[in-house]
Amino acid sequence: MKLFLKIIFREWYNLLKNKNYRAFFRLALVYTTFNKRYRSMNLRVLGYRLLIADSLSFIWQFKEIFVDEFYCFESNTDRPIIYDCGSNIGLSCLYFKKIYPLARIKAFEADPKICDILKTNLSQNFIKGVEVFDKAVWINDATLFFESEGADGGSLINSQSNNRIEVQAIRLRTLLEKEEHVNMLKMDIEGAETAVIEDCRDLLDKIDNLFIEYHSYTSNEQELEKILMILRENNFRYYLQAANNRKIPLINTDKEKNMDFQANIFAYQRERKVNLERKTKPSKNKNTLELLDSVN
Repeated sequence: MKLFLKIIFREWYNLLKNKNYRAFFRLALVYTTFNKRYRSMNLRVLGYRLLIADSLSFIWQFKEIFVDEFYCFESNTDRPIIYDCGSNIGLSCLYFKKIYPLARIKAFEADPKICDILKTNLSQNFIKGVEVFDKAVWINDATLFFESEGADGGSLINSQSNNRIEVQAIRLRTLLEKEEHVNMLKMDIEGAETAVIEDCRDLLDKIDNLFIEYHSYTSNEQELEKILMILRENNFRYYLQAANNRKIPLINTDKEKNMDFQANIFAYQRERKVNLERKTKPSKNKNTLELLDSVN
């Protein structure tokens, strides 16, 4: 009976307890019921003025970032260095600046149109301390083909459609070599993550926290184990969370789809995490966004 009640009332509990979840609920109701996909629009939420490229992708980005707080991390400084690879329209940058206002952020976005929206959202919300690179993160500096999806699904790896455009790429390793320390590396680069992590494997000891969105395209070999092995080599402790849900997965293999598996990888340097916890009380992270207002 207890389990039954928990299942039935979970969503109502979230609505009552979590202000940000209520904001997500209202956004989902208002901006996906009557709006077509891939149509840019302006809106206000959590005190931010935002230009968005696609209502559906925005809704789920908002939930991951501001409700589930995928990118929340602890730092031993109030001026952390953050690399945001795949910044999209800038919600991740806004979140990082909310929890660490003095953070220094390098933001990378390959899609030119989406990058323009990113710059607009940073500017109209008066966000400082973010260096924007309108380039794809890759294993060398080059000109590459990029598939522009128009929202959050653009890809270097799967660039076979008629929407291909040429973009400039930048080697992440070159930038990391210049850093003594990086507090957070967030990587959502739609399939290029394995190659980039491999290219930077001997520099990952500079990084405290990692978020990697792993993509398994049906046209390519699966490479999740390569990323996990590199994390182990660098003394990271990791947690995996499936980002897509396949019912009866041994039957429904999704072989007809573009992507058959997607996972979020959360990783941290275990020794630095222990040392940080020793210096602070084991209380709830005061940087979480419990006090964010609902939709304005």
